[in-house]
Amino acid sequence: MSDDLPALMSYLDGLPEPHILFDMDYRIVSANTAYLREYAQGRDVRGRTCFEVSHCFSEPCDHAGESCPRARAMVSGQRERVLHLHHTPTGEAYVNIELVPLKDHHGQIRYFIEKMESMTTHDGAPVEQGMVGRAPSFRATLEMALRVAPSTASVLLLGESGTGKELMAKAIHEASPRAGAPFVVVECASLSETLFESELFGHEKGAFTGASSKRVGLAESANGGTLFLDEVGDIPLGMQVKLLRLLETGTFRRVGSSDLRHTDVRVIAATHRPLREMIAQQQFREDLYHRISTFPIRLPPLRERREDIPLLADALLSRVAPARRLSISAAGQHRLMSHPFSGNIRELRNVMERAALFCDHDLIEVSHIEQALAADTWDGSPPTRARPETDPTLGTAVAPTLLPWRKDQADAALLAAVQGHRGSRAELAASLGMSERSLYRKLKALQSKAK
Repeated sequence: MSDDLPALMSYLDGLPEPHILFDMDYRIVSANTAYLREYAQGRDVRGRTCFEVSHCFSEPCDHAGESCPRARAMVSGQRERVLHLHHTPTGEAYVNIELVPLKDHHGQIRYFIEKMESMTTHDGAPVEQGMVGRAPSFRATLEMALRVAPSTASVLLLGESGTGKELMAKAIHEASPRAGAPFVVVECASLSETLFESELFGHEKGAFTGASSKRVGLAESANGGTLFLDEVGDIPLGMQVKLLRLLETGTFRRVGSSDLRHTDVRVIAATHRPLREMIAQQQFREDLYHRISTFPIRLPPLRERREDIPLLADALLSRVAPARRLSISAAGQHRLMSHPFSGNIRELRNVMERAALFCDHDLIEVSHIEQALAADTWDGSPPTRARPETDPTLGTAVAPTLLPWRKDQADAALLAAVQGHRGSRAELAASLGMSERSLYRKLKALQSKAK
């Protein structure tokens, strides 16, 4: 086996994807040029362990909470794939690992070849359009996306509103052989039956009133690439049969034309609706469902990945306030993680944008988070003045329903914090990022308003 290593190392060096060769003790024997460029900044990594270089670990991955393809390959003796969080010069990034065990003439495993495929999804360092997370449910979703991306299979993304279905669709597209071709979005929820046909298939000049010129449809524009059907459950029933024909044959007719046209698209659909229930109610075609759901992927809601909220919040801050270097206090992070976020990541983005506006410094405190969250409690009705109640912690009278959001959002946030606090006044002041004296003055002012 050792006699073949020079030729093998030379072969690996000519491959465009990052590869390493390591032995039974996890020590890197060789790394090709692509690996040195992307993961080692040109530094020699020979003799170092793969877990040290890739993860900055002092022990093997499977001993440090990561799934290890080597451990699986030792059992199966076959090629294994796994999604890993790798340390790179620009931060941590998810990488698809493909591991191949190399056996000697006696059938014993002696070495491993590891191939790395980067994904646009990142963790740690926020990116403009990437997804962020490291929760087990999120990683399982990414692993499924990476498995299906190289194929031509249709993908159905299932999840609540705001879970990042379009970002996931883009990630699948960018990890596919069609990455260099268009990624075209069809907003199914916003189109009537007539508009849907025209938008998807295009129309000829004079096909209907207002059609003053010929128009190429989205299906034709996506030729060679990916057609993303967002909220596919909202497609009018009458159009579903025409969409099915497009997906099965790749053919369509523009509105106002009898000429049959052809397009080559890979379909990714997404919905928050229960399609199976809609089929039973004859609101969605069963044959179309089976055509788009070759590979279904469920995106977890934010409440199932609470540990990702601080990472997501930091990433969102860099997008909503790029000119500021904002961070979130530990208490602020804890408050975010305790919130249910029924609107998922979209709601979290709104909260972080509000918090950034409420914050005049570089550190977002729990008081800013409370202000941002309280903004959603106002329903447009006039503020209510309720009979003051005595808070057992502070021994002062406060009005729990005093919510004049338009005039004084800070008051509402302070009241919410007071009602939920079970410690001393000094502890409450510290958690709100103010002095005990300032807290006393604010509470006194609120008492005067409530009278």
